[in-house]
Formats: sequence, C-alpha cells, structure tokens
Amino acid sequence: MDLLALADFNLVARHGGVGRAARAAGRPKATLSRRVANLEAGLGLRLFERGGRTLKLTQEGRALYERTAALLTELDETAAGIVSGGSTPRGLLRISAPLLFSQIAMGRLAAGFAMAFPDVRLEATTEDRAVDMVEEGYDVVIRVNPDPDETLVGRAFLRDRLVVVASPDLARPKDGSAVPAIARGTASGTQVWSVANPAGPSDILIDPVLGLSSMIMVRDAVRAGVGVARLPVSLVSRDIAAGRLVHWGDVDGPEITLWALYPSRRLLSLRVSAFLDHLKSAFPTGEPDELAAFIDV
Repeated sequence: MDLLALADFNLVARHGGVGRAARAAGRPKATLSRRVANLEAGLGLRLFERGGRTLKLTQEGRALYERTAALLTELDETAAGIVSGGSTPRGLLRISAPLLFSQIAMGRLAAGFAMAFPDVRLEATTEDRAVDMVEEGYDVVIRVNPDPDETLVGRAFLRDRLVVVASPDLARPKDGSAVPAIARGTASGTQVWSVANPAGPSDILIDPVLGLSSMIMVRDAVRAGVGVARLPVSLVSRDIAAGRLVHWGDVDGPEITLWALYPSRRLLSLRVSAFLDHLKSAFPTGEPDELAAFIDV
C-alpha cells in the first residue's frame, strides 16, 4: 500500500473534503484527489461517497480511516522523536478513565502530567462503559478488574476494597432486623450483605431506601445518616479516621484492582510510557491510602 496515498486519504477524511484538506495542508487539490483515486483503484474499493461540497466516508472508508489514523500518527511521532533525539514525549494522548477515579484523582494527575510533559496534549474522557481502544482512538484505558483480553496489555497500579460504613448515629441492630441502606444503582428489595471484621464473618440485612448512580453521591448520603452503604475504603478512610463514619466490616469479595491498559499490537510510545510512569509515581505502592490522599474532605 502506498503510504503517501494513505496519508493523503487520512488528511481528506479528517477534514471532510479535498478543498478543506488542501487549504489546511497547503497542498494542491489536484494532487490530493489523484492520490485518493489511486488508493481506491489499488484497493478496488470506493472510500468516499462523492457529491456536494463535503465528502462522506463509505463503510469501507470509515473502517480504513479508523484503523490507520492512529498508526500514521505514531509513525509521524516516531520520526519526530528520532529527529529530536528520541527522548521527549510529544503528541496527543487520549485516555478513558472510570467515573469515580476521574472524580477523585484524574484532574490532579492530568495537571501534573501536563506540567511535566508540555509537548504532550492530554485528553481524558470519563466513562464506565467498555470501549474499543483501536476503533475509538484511545491510547490508554483505565478500568476496574477488567476481563482478560488478548488484544490488550497493561499494568495494575492501584488496589482498593469495599467496606460497609454508616453514620455514628445509626446503630447496628442487635436482633438482626433490616437497616436502611443506600445502593449504587437501583434500590430494590431486602438484601443480605456479607462482611468480615475482627470478630468474624457476619451478615447484615439491609432495606435499600435510596438508589444513586455515583459513589460520591452514595458517600454524601451515608454521611447524612440516611443508611448504611458499601463504598471503596479509599473514599471513606478519612471519614472513618475522623469519626464521621463507622466501619461495620469489609465486604466479602474480590479485591478491587485498577489497571492501565493499552493495545498489545502497538509499540509502547514515549507518551504512553511517560503516563504509566506518572501513575507509578503517584501510586508507588498501590495501596488505597495513596488514592485517599487525593480526596478533599
């Protein structure tokens, strides 16, 4: 495949038209049109729907653009890195991170990274859904306990665990009756939460009275004394230490682990490597109290 023609195809696709691409790049329209036509002829595919002032990618053109844009960017950045000595991270770094981690830590992490690496333009998106890193153009995805995926590799950088907490004004029933609880998500039906504490395992019968979509909202509601809640210890450790909340036990279940993931088929770029090192510097041991240190009381 002609890489110059592929680069010109990406230029036209990015700007939505030959004229716009020519003006942005200072290139002749005729040259760009000829290169794109030659690429289509070589592939035996129509990459654009032509008509009007704006070109629209065909399904095949969209697939080619999504799969090659990031690779061409990496080639350009690799060449620029070699010219500059190869030691300075530069270019665009796109990150997807879960909601709670973003609310607690991502702003400060991003600010620190931007100051340390001014030649990198970092864009962070908050979302808990599964994303296709290649299709959506992400360089790093941070996820909690991700499912195994042979197309991704990564590093575990932070551990956490769930605990049951309540306001000091809410007493734990002695007779095993249900206590009001705040659930993340839908509040429905009486449930049993299994917890472990120094006295041994026990069950807590709960009656959900609130369903909230954010852990921050759940924490604020449990602080107000509405009911008990299951929350990451990093989010409530300061409240427990200050006596604002009481620890009723650790939730029985697997440990929470945060991973920074990136595509396995790509070379590890300088900017991704620098961000992974930045995470390691922020969370050197990966313990929950390191994440708790980011929280403003």
